[in-house]
Amino acid sequence: MARPIKETPILFGEDARRFEERMKKPPKESDSDRCRREANYRAAMSMFVK
Repeated sequence: MARPIKETPILFGEDARRFEERMKKPPKESDSDRCRREANYRAAMSMFVK
């Protein structure tokens, strides 16, 4: 049987401020990284179709 999921900790103070700033400015993905990720996804999904 699976173990129960623990509660998510609540962030306070400086940790909360840093977390909120990171959520406002997500990292950008370059075009080459996106193309590579999509190619990997298509390759993986093609394994399931055949």
